[in-house]
Amino acid sequence: MSQKKKQRLIIRTVILIILIAAVGYTLYASLTKDSRGKIAVGDHAPNFVLQDMNGHKYRLSDFKGKGVFLNFWGTWCEPCKAEMPYMVDLYKEYKKQGVEIIAVNVGESNFLVNKFIKNYSLNFPVLVDKSRDVQNAYGINPIPTSFFISPDGKVKHIVIKSMTRDDIQNLMESIKP
Repeated sequence: MSQKKKQRLIIRTVILIILIAAVGYTLYASLTKDSRGKIAVGDHAPNFVLQDMNGHKYRLSDFKGKGVFLNFWGTWCEPCKAEMPYMVDLYKEYKKQGVEIIAVNVGESNFLVNKFIKNYSLNFPVLVDKSRDVQNAYGINPIPTSFFISPDGKVKHIVIKSMTRDDIQNLMESIKP
């Protein structure tokens, strides 16, 4: 067998393995999606414990009695980048009124998250879900996905898209204590 034929065989084998892995993952994701969380409006928001960049632990239950804007995002997500400045501005106003913003990054490195926090001057808790347990519990796919949680812990709104400043402000108004 010539050298070129060996190389083609190797390349075809690698491509076949990649395709089989992709099909396998797709089947796995489809078959297990029901076992992952699926939160609906009116449900109690599942509690969780995550850390910020300084190692401080946050629990959703720590914010009982407050409205919570829970945002799942990624540093690579362009719609996420677009809404962050609105969140920074509105947090200054709504924190005083009993509404918290919690931004949950889904599985990225501390380096990327810290760089993002600095670039966007984020002034609210930024937590990292490295294991993606919280992402799965909430059934997050795609990002950005945001949950607006009332002071009694129930999910009042779920938004699966990027939001404008007015969208965020109106939804934060709806969860004020």
